[in-house]
Amino acid sequence: MGTLAARIPDCLVLSDALNHASMIEGIRHSKAERAIWRHNDLDHLEELLAAQPIDRPKLIAFESVYSMDGDIAPIEAICDLADRYNAMTYLDEVHAVGLYGPRGGGVAEERGLMNRLTVIEGTLGKAFGVMGGYIAASAELCDFVRSFASGFIFTTALPPAVAAGACASVKHLKASTEERAAHQDRVAEVRRRLDAIGIPHIDNPSHIIPVMVGDPLKCKFLSDVLLKEHGIYIQPINYPTVPKGTERLRITPSPVHSMDDIERLVSALELLWSQCELARIPLAAQ
Repeated sequence: MGTLAARIPDCLVLSDALNHASMIEGIRHSKAERAIWRHNDLDHLEELLAAQPIDRPKLIAFESVYSMDGDIAPIEAICDLADRYNAMTYLDEVHAVGLYGPRGGGVAEERGLMNRLTVIEGTLGKAFGVMGGYIAASAELCDFVRSFASGFIFTTALPPAVAAGACASVKHLKASTEERAAHQDRVAEVRRRLDAIGIPHIDNPSHIIPVMVGDPLKCKFLSDVLLKEHGIYIQPINYPTVPKGTERLRITPSPVHSMDDIERLVSALELLWSQCELARIPLAAQ
């Protein structure tokens, strides 16, 4: 993204306010002019686009699944605006590739929108289980990045064993839907069990379950005790990653977690939630 913005004269990057820090760094290093639009606020995005000359190069940068709240971008509506105002689109599918779509292409594939996006970024970590990343775009655009992106040119290539592992993982998840079905099942079960004991979590359409703690010390305490006494690792998310007062535990169930694993997690959380004297949501209010 930084290469595109840097190499296209007078390019304006329109960045969602909750974009990941890595995207923000890429935009900063491009030294292109940037405008921040309120998270998933289409009216604000259109207002910023409409204020620009129709022939000015514009790049809308956003994510599909946002990792802190687990919400999903209105991809089709953003593409509609991009078409209307002659803008390019850059979609980060890092938290979605392998997990969504009939072949694991991400939310854009699930919604039949991949052909409408200028660039799709993904990772070979997370669902694919190795390391590295990629962009998917037209042959000309990929060649442009290959030729001009210093971050690509001066980075050591993936070791052959890692590349082979990534290739095998991508091929498998393109053909198998078993893991994606099991994944959604485990996510739904964790949400159901948390609701049953009144532990507050953000309701969203993705696999990310943010359990809302609202206190940095208690959030760290919960994470530490879950690991030390129960053998369960759940990452605590505190300021500055999220605003003060919205501290949370971010749970991301996987298809290989068993029902026994879920039972251990929920039982431990129920015990510690009471120990920390944290508020619960009555079942009738859910």
